[in-house]
Amino acid sequence: MTVRLATTARMLAAASLLVLSLAACQDGSGINGPSARSLAPIAPQTVALMQSKGMQQSDPILIRAFKKEAEMEVWKKGADGRYALLKTYPICRWSGQLGPKTREGDRQAPEGFYTITPGLMNPNSSYYLSFDTGFPNAVDRANGRTGRYLMVHGTCSSAGCFAMTDATIAEIYAIAREAFIGGQRSFQFQSYPFRMTAENMAKFRNDPNIGFWQNLKEGSDYFEALREEPKIGQCGTKYVFGGADAAAGACKPRVEPEVAEKRERDARAVAELVAKGTPAVRVVYQDGGQNPVFRPPANTSAFASLGGTETVLPYDAKEYGRHNLGDVSRPETLAAGPQEIEISPKGQPVMLAGAEPAPPVKAAKAGRGPGREPAQKPVATTLMANHAEPDAKVETTAALPEKPARIAVADADGDPSSYQKMFGKLFAKDDPAPAPPPTPAVDATSVPEPVKLAHATEKVAPKAAAKAHAVKTAKVEPKADTKPALRKGEAEKTKP
Repeated sequence: MTVRLATTARMLAAASLLVLSLAACQDGSGINGPSARSLAPIAPQTVALMQSKGMQQSDPILIRAFKKEAEMEVWKKGADGRYALLKTYPICRWSGQLGPKTREGDRQAPEGFYTITPGLMNPNSSYYLSFDTGFPNAVDRANGRTGRYLMVHGTCSSAGCFAMTDATIAEIYAIAREAFIGGQRSFQFQSYPFRMTAENMAKFRNDPNIGFWQNLKEGSDYFEALREEPKIGQCGTKYVFGGADAAAGACKPRVEPEVAEKRERDARAVAELVAKGTPAVRVVYQDGGQNPVFRPPANTSAFASLGGTETVLPYDAKEYGRHNLGDVSRPETLAAGPQEIEISPKGQPVMLAGAEPAPPVKAAKAGRGPGREPAQKPVATTLMANHAEPDAKVETTAALPEKPARIAVADADGDPSSYQKMFGKLFAKDDPAPAPPPTPAVDATSVPEPVKLAHATEKVAPKAAAKAHAVKTAKVEPKADTKPALRKGEAEKTKP
């Protein structure tokens, strides 16, 4: 009887909390009051996992997301004030490229540190369940970034969001709900392009976003060194992380010794990796990615734990391989997978003499009819373009490659237009327009058929005119077109 009363009290508290939050939600289905799915209890297996780690359902939480790895972590705060990892979930779909969201309609999932309050939770989401990330925050606004309704939600379809399976968002939602009921007023959502390891920082050292990512790493270092939620401040266009002084707006807050030690250790590791010849690359997607655990048929391969020396898998590959994903956005863009492009310190593709440019990847044709997109343009004109079309409604999920394809862009003559032809506007920002090819000297012996010599003898010597007339009927192959490739413009802007 006591257990039943406690359960009823919890459900009533949850209902009251979520009714208050509904006013802030923009993707509701019009249902009055919270949906039944928003009140579902945490799965018994996850409750048992909490108990095995000494955690309570009401303990505060913190969530971290990683685009490149397509993973989301839920952490819980213990009695000692330190956070411990509860569970890692595979992300079913994220869109765009690695890097921050800059403008509304660019399909970019945001990167940064966000505060999730009860008012950002949506129990009646059109995407099963969801919570809004709160983008843009103060740092986003200081950088002129625009956008709205950037969510973590169900339904494996993304146009700038982190899309999970319905079962996964139901569990994450329930965990957050119980933390709010337990007294947590807000939880921190940390969104990264990739795991902030020395290996990744060395690998992406020449990416145009590296300055922003180094700023994010400061917050990641604080959390990983202390297992405490960093207080967030703002100094100009950058984040400031630390304790109370950071929250108060100090541009140079006190750095804890453990944090300083981790930063120094990682900096030495990066320098060593660079000295050993680790190539600097940029990873390019046609439109975001998906965790390979969802690759059909059911994935049975092992995934190494990303939590250190643990041998337990972060998630059950067989379980997620059986999930019915429903409408997966733009599966044709997943088929090609990401491409790694080696780049110079200026962010331009490395030109290797004598190498042949890789052919552009052709995207699969999208289906025709209501709810389907036009076929995706070839990668040569779409990589890093800002897409703003609505999500595709396609019933199948395309396979992903095990590793990103490595591309070394080169041209025997050092012509920079070779990579422009391949990657469109990806590197156009810093790349000057290629000079037009020189006008070739006139050679009468190479004039293609037909040649009209109506006025050829007017201002030339008789001998030269005779020579030109002699080759009038010669059969020669026409020269290849030497005109430089025109730059592709950005995709037409439409509503997200």
